Amino acid sequence: MNPMSMDRDEPTSLSSVSTNHPLEQFILLAKGAKGSACAELIKQVLEAPGVHVFGELLEMPNIKELETGPYATHFKTLNLFAYGTYKDYLENKPEYLELNPVQCKKLQHLTIATLATQEKCIPYSVLLEELDIKNVRDLEDLIIEAIYADIIHGKLDQECKRVEVDVALGRDARLEDAAAIADVLADWCNACETVLNSVDRHIQRANHHKQRSIRHQQTIEQEIGFIKKTLKAQAENEESASGGGSETHSAPKKNSSRGVLQSVRSCHKGERRSLSRRDDTTVTKSSTT
Repeated sequence: MNPMSMDRDEPTSLSSVSTNHPLEQFILLAKGAKGSACAELIKQVLEAPGVHVFGELLEMPNIKELETGPYATHFKTLNLFAYGTYKDYLENKPEYLELNPVQCKKLQHLTIATLATQEKCIPYSVLLEELDIKNVRDLEDLIIEAIYADIIHGKLDQECKRVEVDVALGRDARLEDAAAIADVLADWCNACETVLNSVDRHIQRANHHKQRSIRHQQTIEQEIGFIKKTLKAQAENEESASGGGSETHSAPKKNSSRGVLQSVRSCHKGERRSLSRRDDTTVTKSSTT
């Protein structure tokens, strides 16, 4: 980039300023720039790679001074890159600087970012109109460049002729847009609360089913333990009573196991019958009364 003339002893080129964010370089340079130096700074920032937000620069006193006077066109052009679109430029060209191809492409990228915040699937027809592009091939090349420049993240759907956007660059916001942004954030918070409440209900329901399963498993384990003890005690009694060989005892053990299982089942059935009889008796008494 060409060095700029400064009115004070400040760095005269971007290469002499080292900061983490590209915009910070121009902010530091703007602190000591006046008049034509500020105007030249604006031209450079409009085509600087990696600079896609301009709000901080617009708020600087030295830049605000250009709003009226011979360099008002420079200020309006910077304002266009901060908040406007390529279509705004085409409709009001006399109010802005004549953009070179690099600056035009950057403004088109920013326009794609603006459209991506309005809808996640942008038809080619909308992009062709907004960006003033005549054929689909050039449009797809521009979109691919925007993806590689981290303006948007998404993919091209060439069959449906649209762009599917996952994430888009956040552009500068005007002060009058604060109320609308607050409403969007409030809606988002409400949606998060609804999701959290739904998750809590599902967690409580899952915990309830888990406790029921644990109790059921414990009941089954207790019954298995009781059956094992019963079988063991019965086998020991049979061995001590018979005192015979292993061959003569094999059949009785099987029969005894079946008998224990049948007895356990009969006990459960008896309990159920007794409960049903009690219920019948209660019903009979209540009807007699």
